[in-house]
Amino acid sequence: MTQLAQFDVWIPNDTAEARDVQERIIGLMEQNAWPMRDCFGVRLSLEEALVNAIKHGNRMDPDKKVYIACELTEDEVIVVIEDQGDGFKIEEVPDPTEDNNLEKPGGRGIMLIRSFMTGVGYNDKGNRLTMSKKLGVVNKDETD
Repeated sequence: MTQLAQFDVWIPNDTAEARDVQERIIGLMEQNAWPMRDCFGVRLSLEEALVNAIKHGNRMDPDKKVYIACELTEDEVIVVIEDQGDGFKIEEVPDPTEDNNLEKPGGRGIMLIRSFMTGVGYNDKGNRLTMSKKLGVVNKDETD
């Protein structure tokens, strides 16, 4: 497994800054001939995860920052996103596909991330997400 790129950065709690890092990661994938389908799924997952960190984790506080680390190998991209918020309990997030939750906000971004990424995990505090995508692996949820 050859490492092609690696970086980490702290950004202001700002969606425009987050978008720049998102595009940097997708650009690295495209430069290394990752399939469009994989790039699409990672882009969408990054957007959801970064917005969650900024809006829900850091609660739009301009004094807080978001940490992003990325490692790209020839067959996997791994991204860590950490906010400076209080965290959350993943098991307390309602399942947005249950009938009583269909019209409630919340949980859809996490569901989307899980459907496109091959690995998704949170630290115990709930303020750091580690997600990974294996090259060319199509999740079951992507084909439904």
